[in-house]
Amino acid sequence: MPLMLAAIWGLFAALSPQFLSARNLSMLLIELSITATLAVGVLLVLLPGHTDLSVGAGAGLAGGIASVLVFRYGWPAPAALLLSLAVSLGLYWGMGWFIVRNRIQAFIVTLGAMLAFRGAFWLVIGTVTTPVVRGGETNLYSRLTTDYLPPAAGLVLAAAVVAILGILALRARRRRQTAGASVEPAELAFLKTFLAAQGIFLVVLVCNQYRGLPLAFLILCAVAVGVQVITRHMPFGRYLYAIGGNEEAAVVSGIPTQRVVTLAFVLLGGVVAITGFMATAYAGASTTTVGDLMELDAIAACVIGGTSLKGGRGTVLGALFGALIMASLLNGMTLLSVLPETKFIVRGLVLVFAVWMDVKLRRR
Repeated sequence: MPLMLAAIWGLFAALSPQFLSARNLSMLLIELSITATLAVGVLLVLLPGHTDLSVGAGAGLAGGIASVLVFRYGWPAPAALLLSLAVSLGLYWGMGWFIVRNRIQAFIVTLGAMLAFRGAFWLVIGTVTTPVVRGGETNLYSRLTTDYLPPAAGLVLAAAVVAILGILALRARRRRQTAGASVEPAELAFLKTFLAAQGIFLVVLVCNQYRGLPLAFLILCAVAVGVQVITRHMPFGRYLYAIGGNEEAAVVSGIPTQRVVTLAFVLLGGVVAITGFMATAYAGASTTTVGDLMELDAIAACVIGGTSLKGGRGTVLGALFGALIMASLLNGMTLLSVLPETKFIVRGLVLVFAVWMDVKLRRR
């Protein structure tokens, strides 16, 4: 994936020097935040072997509900966002419960939900463009993709993150040594942490040349860290991998598979709402096109990042890499003024390539 990403960036940089400008990279970071946040959420249901085609329509619906409450009814933005989040959690809880209780393929149920959510979305906004603010004022909703962290605060945050990563890596190494497990050479461990620190500071320094770290990127980081903790450091995450690897064995082992899968859909519902808020704020208004094909970009990002469509394999870091590849393609094609028809063709080919790669990885 790093080689593929380097090739994509090199091509677009050669064709359009503006691609590597601080302003465009900041915009790319915001676009990445929207796609990657949804991809990280989709990972939660792909791990136990399910899928969800409704996330794009669900994101549009969540953003539409909040926009209508703010613009037409004068609700405070925080209250509107919280109510929309609650609606999304309830819808995805119901969908997950229906899938596991009736043992119906998630593909079919979420396909139906996609159509239902899209229709409900259009009904909510009345197929009329609905801004996220009233009278040109700003609010929490509109600032999700327009606010930036000041340069000095970004550097302080980067230093804090690097320090935490170093402490966590050192603690993990000591735990493995105490348990008698093998550990990698100290030089290699230091090199990994050093390279990670360089990457973090590089992102901050590039963003500081424009306006600073985008708030949307901080939201993505928070969601990604949360899902990473869930999938890698909690029993619930191990249950997701176990169910995806062999559901029958998971049942025999005493794992409450129905409850675990339902909760995975609930968590996805929360991520879908957050993605919908950012996508709508980025567009500046809730329109009938918000959320279109986002489910395909999210699924493709996960599969490109190594997540199996059969379940049992996948990581947050892989999903983030896959989302970066998808966002880079779309951003670069937009800079080159590529026709929308060509964009659809490229996205379709990338999705087919992702599925082909998944099949190849499973056969190894």
